[in-house]
Amino acid sequence: MSKSLIDLISILDLEPLEVNLFRGTSPKTSWQRVFGGQVIGQAMVAGCRTVEGRLPHSLHCYFILPGDPQVPIIYEVERLRDGKSYATRRITAIQHGQAIFSMMMSFHVEEEGRFDHQDVMPQVPPPDKLSAEEISKQPFFKEMPDFIRRYYESDRPIELRPVELSRYFGEKIADGRIHIWIRTAAKLPDDPALHMCALAYASDFSLLDAAMARYGRTLFDKRMMPASLDHAMWFHRPFRADEWLLYAQDSPSAQGGRGLARGLIYRQDGALVASVIQEGSLRERRDQP
Repeated sequence: MSKSLIDLISILDLEPLEVNLFRGTSPKTSWQRVFGGQVIGQAMVAGCRTVEGRLPHSLHCYFILPGDPQVPIIYEVERLRDGKSYATRRITAIQHGQAIFSMMMSFHVEEEGRFDHQDVMPQVPPPDKLSAEEISKQPFFKEMPDFIRRYYESDRPIELRPVELSRYFGEKIADGRIHIWIRTAAKLPDDPALHMCALAYASDFSLLDAAMARYGRTLFDKRMMPASLDHAMWFHRPFRADEWLLYAQDSPSAQGGRGLARGLIYRQDGALVASVIQEGSLRERRDQP
């Protein structure tokens, strides 16, 4: 079993404290605050552990305060509804006696539907054409920014393979549409709910960066002070988070220090499996006197 798999499983595996009460911990990293995707994924796990016979189909959440990675996070689940077809849960993440995150989740019993349509998956290079081995053959690889090189070199729980690499060298994307292949770094158990939680964890990676694509800049720019404000996600069709998924992103609006980003997530066979929307704070650092 790889270190990446152990890390992801441990991140998403919560300790039950009492009925409707769970505790999660953060991995040891150099980050100053808890990664937003971690809180989303852990809150989803807490909610899923209070529901039987149905899977989540949507979540809506707010980031209230930055999470402290040195302190465990307490997740409190409120059972708002258990209907014949739908169930609803509210999950609150707590640190230092304060709510740092709040999520509403809805669960749905599997059923047949008369209507079935989806957007077509964009045509982009497949992930095997964007591997570290393939990218290293490109003349620009040695000049590639360190944070992009780490996408291919670090042992992280989620593998990331960006498509539009030229934008990391300052090229502007006129329509603001960018794409990135994602998957967990190792195989996961055959638990559909766990794959949903893993994808929710991964969905926070790079999404706000779509707001910067039109300007030839990234959120990794040291002049930027980005922060996620809210996050919403809908699950449409079955998938495995340990198989390559295309995350197609764009940003329809940015103004007043905030940016809106959208994402559609596809299986390699073209099936649309999830949709994501996030708004974030996009501020530039003020020059220090």
